[in-house]
Amino acid sequence: MESGTAKKELLNAPVRHIDIKQLNIVPLIDQMGDTAFQARNLARAATIVDLMQQDKECAVILTLAGSLISAGLKQVIIDMIDNHMVDAIVSTGANIVDQDFFEALGFKHYKGTPFIDDAILRDMHVDRIYDTYIDEDDLRVCDETMGKIADSMQPGAYSSREFIIEMAKYIEANNLDKNSIVYKAYEKGVPIFCPAFSDCSAGFGLVHHQWHNPDNHVAIDSVKDFRELTKVKIENDRTGIFMIGGGVPKNFTQDIVVAAEVLGYEDVSMHTYAVQITVADERDGALSGSTLKEASSWGKVDTVYEQMVFAEATIAMPLIAGYAYHKRNWEGRTAKNFNAMLDKQSVSA
Repeated sequence: MESGTAKKELLNAPVRHIDIKQLNIVPLIDQMGDTAFQARNLARAATIVDLMQQDKECAVILTLAGSLISAGLKQVIIDMIDNHMVDAIVSTGANIVDQDFFEALGFKHYKGTPFIDDAILRDMHVDRIYDTYIDEDDLRVCDETMGKIADSMQPGAYSSREFIIEMAKYIEANNLDKNSIVYKAYEKGVPIFCPAFSDCSAGFGLVHHQWHNPDNHVAIDSVKDFRELTKVKIENDRTGIFMIGGGVPKNFTQDIVVAAEVLGYEDVSMHTYAVQITVADERDGALSGSTLKEASSWGKVDTVYEQMVFAEATIAMPLIAGYAYHKRNWEGRTAKNFNAMLDKQSVSA
């Protein structure tokens, strides 16, 4: 079979994103609360995320790690943004750039299989994320687009949040798909931080940009990211975190409590609410599996409303988010528009 034909056959079934609006799962989750093991943990986690919605003074921070958008969770996140269920996002670069912005450019993720010769995929320029395929040629366009965005900006050091706003403006200016996390967050004033921004297509684009502009270029200031998210905590002391996976986004978000204290805000509160979905094991001492109770020993998370859910994100996140959506306690929440506050601070700095 000709490789071109085979590639078309492999990339023929796009991933469809889950729509939590279509099905009211509240009765199911309520029943899970009377069962055991991770079902009961998931039900309690769902009630805590709902408490974040009820608490109108609470700023909700969503953290994203793992391959989530490629796996069909984009619409879940967009619906949360659209309905003011989320006030800030901290993510890996892959979710925001290689997956969400990638789809905004008009490209797709495709259903595949892990039971295939990866050498054949490599020859066809098909990248695999477990059972999902991406066209490498499309991904290179995403890389190049990130470089073009950097080329269009004034040289200087930017937070990843500021760069992601430029990505949203690129979507708008080029009439691309606005059903995008990047664009919806921009529209609602929800800041997106990627503390390890270069660890994705953004890195390739920025390397190309800096290589060709060695003396006058755009750079990403990860300390500015940290300072800006800490500013959110200082401005809105009451916070809740809904963590999908672990890694850098988890630690970055938990650390803003300590950072505020370092800056002299000794009376800053620990995160009032905290839920984490993870498959990582706490016994090996790694960050992703460390419990929220452990985080309390560091002064980061209060233990009254915290819940670990040891489950895979593509199963657990739609259930928890769907529960909070259909409880509808987000009604009456207004956009906190932290982007406007941070932009004002940046101008005056």
